[in-house]
Amino acid sequence: MVEDTHILNGKCHCGAIRFEVTLSDGLRSARRCNCSYCRMRGAVVVSAEMGGIAILQGKEMLSSYRFNTGTAQHFFCSRCGIYTHHQRRSNQNQYGVNVACLEGISPFDFTEVPVMDGVNHTRDTGKPERQAGTLRFIAEE
Repeated sequence: MVEDTHILNGKCHCGAIRFEVTLSDGLRSARRCNCSYCRMRGAVVVSAEMGGIAILQGKEMLSSYRFNTGTAQHFFCSRCGIYTHHQRRSNQNQYGVNVACLEGISPFDFTEVPVMDGVNHTRDTGKPERQAGTLRFIAEE
């Protein structure tokens, strides 16, 4: 795993989209979500503040998807289909960034990843954000 985890380069699978991201809390913000969309997508994400992502190449290749309330905006490459980042519903001033797109980082670098309860989203329930569980990766030797 890379040493400096605050400013990283990223790209989609085909390389059409390239970006630089400034992470708000390095890799400490790694998490997943169990909402209907994230459950199918399966990505581990880290946080970046609004303005923390600079698209260096391929902005015209970015597509977006919104569902349910239409608040969160999920971005992906229109060529290879890889999800790169999304503007969060829970905090509109923050992005979730797919760690699998970040140079030198793999979702399998994390032995444990908290899974947030997106099924019972704080914006729907009015209750504080809650962790639904923990995803663990145990490498075979």
